[in-house]
Amino acid sequence: MANVHKRKLSPRERRAERIRKKISGTSERPRLSIYKSNQHIYAQVIDDTQGKTLAFASTLSKEIRGEIAELDKSGASKLVGKLVAEKAKAASVTTVVFDRNGFPYHGRLAAVADGAREAGLEF
Repeated sequence: MANVHKRKLSPRERRAERIRKKISGTSERPRLSIYKSNQHIYAQVIDDTQGKTLAFASTLSKEIRGEIAELDKSGASKLVGKLVAEKAKAASVTTVVFDRNGFPYHGRLAAVADGAREAGLEF
């Protein structure tokens, strides 16, 4: 038998696994997954039944890169939320399931959600 080493998961990764057991994105209601690092924030709309990403936006996206230079991190996060909502609506998605990926719903994560709601995405 091979000696298999398992990596110890961080508390955030354990929370993310626990959340993912309960929610999944369907083609009628895909999952809006958020990941944040210290510098950037990423949002994607995922259909888990097909395993496809329907829309994606981040602070590195070309469409908003010039606009976020003068904004703070929560302002940039709100722009990311608006952009991912616009791309999702272009892919004919109006309602999503919100996946906070183990992060607390606070600050930049809440700003992404607010931006997506303002642009017309429902969750």
